[in-house]
Amino acid sequence: MPPRTRGGYTSDAPRRRPTGSERRRRVHLREVDPVPDPDPVEHPQHDRDETEEVFEGAPGGPIDRSILRSFHKHVAAKIWLGEDRAPLKLVNHGAKLQLWELDMERSRIYETVHRSGLAPLTSCSHRVASRPMLSAFCERWQPETTTFHMPFGEMTITLDDVASILHIPVTGSMISFPQPLRVDDANALLVELLGTTDVEASRETEQCRSPSVRLVWLRDHFSTITDASSDDDIMFATRAFLLHLVGCTLFADKSATSVAVVYLELFRDLSMVGSYAWGAACLAYLYRQLTTATKFEVRQLGGYLTLLQAWIYEHFPEMFSSPDMAYIESRPRALRWRPHVIPDSLQSVRERLDRLQISEVCWEPYVDHRAEHPLPDIAWYSGCLKCGQVVEPYHPERVLRQFGYIQTIPPRPFTPPRPDRSILLEQYWERWTDHVLTDQSRGRRCHYSGSGESVPEYMAWYDRISHRIVQPPQLRSGFTTDARSSLPSHAASTSDTRAARALTLLRLVISGGREQSVDVFWGALNDAHGILAGSDETSASHSTPSPAPASHSTPSPATLPFFSPATFVYPPAASDDPPPLIVPPPPASVAPPAASGPPPPLIVPPPPASVAPPAASGPPPPLIVPPPPTSVAPPAPALDSTASTTVYVRAKRKKKT
Repeated sequence: MPPRTRGGYTSDAPRRRPTGSERRRRVHLREVDPVPDPDPVEHPQHDRDETEEVFEGAPGGPIDRSILRSFHKHVAAKIWLGEDRAPLKLVNHGAKLQLWELDMERSRIYETVHRSGLAPLTSCSHRVASRPMLSAFCERWQPETTTFHMPFGEMTITLDDVASILHIPVTGSMISFPQPLRVDDANALLVELLGTTDVEASRETEQCRSPSVRLVWLRDHFSTITDASSDDDIMFATRAFLLHLVGCTLFADKSATSVAVVYLELFRDLSMVGSYAWGAACLAYLYRQLTTATKFEVRQLGGYLTLLQAWIYEHFPEMFSSPDMAYIESRPRALRWRPHVIPDSLQSVRERLDRLQISEVCWEPYVDHRAEHPLPDIAWYSGCLKCGQVVEPYHPERVLRQFGYIQTIPPRPFTPPRPDRSILLEQYWERWTDHVLTDQSRGRRCHYSGSGESVPEYMAWYDRISHRIVQPPQLRSGFTTDARSSLPSHAASTSDTRAARALTLLRLVISGGREQSVDVFWGALNDAHGILAGSDETSASHSTPSPAPASHSTPSPATLPFFSPATFVYPPAASDDPPPLIVPPPPASVAPPAASGPPPPLIVPPPPASVAPPAASGPPPPLIVPPPPTSVAPPAPALDSTASTTVYVRAKRKKKT
């Protein structure tokens, strides 16, 4: 046997120089994580001892780590420990689709695209995507459960959401490839299915440095083909258009400029394109992209972001959405919304989601859409979704409230099989009707439509296994330790800190738009008042404010750091009685006698007879008192020089003469 060298290679075997990524990986393992975790994200359970020590780095993290085993690697754990991540860079090709449109001169290409079931993608893609909003939801995605962990429970994108938002098929053959495509195989596939030369194919894959082609290359070579071209050219252009379409939508990768050639194999037989479960493959691909984005070092998000953004608009309409009033229900639900970039920062969106109440969620947004697009039975399928080498679990039993059922404690999430076991996965998928949730597994329907009910023990269980709050309390409102230390001394005072918190709170509510209820605005104003109530410590030491009535007392700032519907303090009802009249005390030179009881009513002497009262030219005087008796002089009133005297007199309006 040949001797082995220090690097582990045999002496007669050629040594390969490590690439830059391998060297960086070695440095990362040596400096950051000296003990590699043998448990990857794709296998979250049944591989470790159940007595594993609980991760104590994030007090807001899960107490019971039997579900979220990889949470110590999650971006939410880093945020809780004080590290922050900028908004993700989004890969969105909505504008590129308009660079290659099918008009009347390309009707033969459009007919094939329409039969494939992918035609809605040409019109429903959003051109704009909101980075803070999508980044904040990525921070709540948990790979083990493939769900968003919200403050009140789990939510996810279901096959029903895909079918309603995009109107593409969610049933059919599973999209599967035997093995990853090599560059030589990609060149051969381009020559065979797109009619390019071997030189052109090799040049393009070399420029991409992978078995991929650029989107602009597809447009430049095939967008000029019309119905007047030959049948072969039209067939090549149709395949190129479909590859360009799925590369801009369903399978948008983080290269942001190219698409994998392996998807071209799906368009070999154009008559079979409509037989694939495109919606299921799109959902599996998006699940994997969200899972990758939960790592702290990742700075980019791929996948079909129109699906993710429209799902947020549908289920959280009061927070982020802007509806299109011209929408009709026969069109995909993605066209119901006008995409826009919200003006809030990533931190403000985190705090809004941390304060989110269950009543602010639209659990069943497609009620009006059911006449045109009923609930597909495959939405109840519980198993795995597959897209090539990507395999992700699908758990509708964890989000029963999105189907109108009372949420129960779900079973443990299962570990998906390896992608190389494609035959078993395809057989499982083909018999999906045998793997839907039974009526017993679904449980009982909610008492009221869209109420989002759950069993009483659900929230106690959810508190133990989840990370409900992303933004740590000590870092809310944008005041981190570095930011506070960089401020001047006068700006770091308690009063200015409270003012900044109040302004941040009001800014969050104002950014919510005018569609919010009056209670939301009043609650935010009341909370801001509570924050500012004790801000001026200097003035508080010189004057003692009078205590407010107990029934209308303002909560302390410590109890109202942010808006909560349960902490409304409404103002007192308006009264018809006039306010009391405050009369100043007599001069200090007059020593008043000791008061033995309540002071007698104040008697004001009438004006001299020689002085005529002025003509009434405006509102009457506020006080009219009859003259005293002429026989007995009234004694001097006993007044306390240190206190004011209150006289309750109802003003009488005098008629004009």
